[in-house]
Amino acid sequence: MAKKVKAVIRLYCQAGQANPAPPVGPALGQHGLNIMEFCKSFNEKTKSQEGLTLPVIITAYEDRTFTFLIKSPPCPVLLKRACGVAKASGTPNKEKVGKVTLEQIKEIAQMKAKDLNAKDMDGAIKTIKGTARSMGIEVEG
Repeated sequence: MAKKVKAVIRLYCQAGQANPAPPVGPALGQHGLNIMEFCKSFNEKTKSQEGLTLPVIITAYEDRTFTFLIKSPPCPVLLKRACGVAKASGTPNKEKVGKVTLEQIKEIAQMKAKDLNAKDMDGAIKTIKGTARSMGIEVEG
C-alpha cells in the first residue's frame, strides 16, 4: 500500500549548502522530518552545482519519511550568471545591465527544457528571451 502524503514543501536552497537554519529547519521541523538527513542527502546530490539556487519539492509522509525532487535553477539565476551581473535592472526598458548571446540562451533553454511548459525548443528559447528582456539583459544574435 502507498504511503499517505502529509505535506508537500517547496523551498529554494543553495546547492551543496543546505543547513538546519531557516528556511530548511522550520519548514521540515514542523512536519517532524529529520532535518540533518535531508541536508546531508541534498548537499551530496547538489555538490556539482555549487553556487546555484535550486528549487526543491519535498514530499512528507505520515510515517515521518520524505522524498525530494530537485528542479533546474530558475531562469533569472542562469541569465545573471551567463552575463556576469549581480542583479537585474530596475527599469529594463530604459537601463540595460548586460548582454547574452543566442548560444547562451540555447544552453539555458536545453538545461531548463524539462521544467518549462514549452511545446518545443523554439518555444523554450522564446521564453528565456522574454525573461532576459524583462530583466534588462540584451540578447545578441
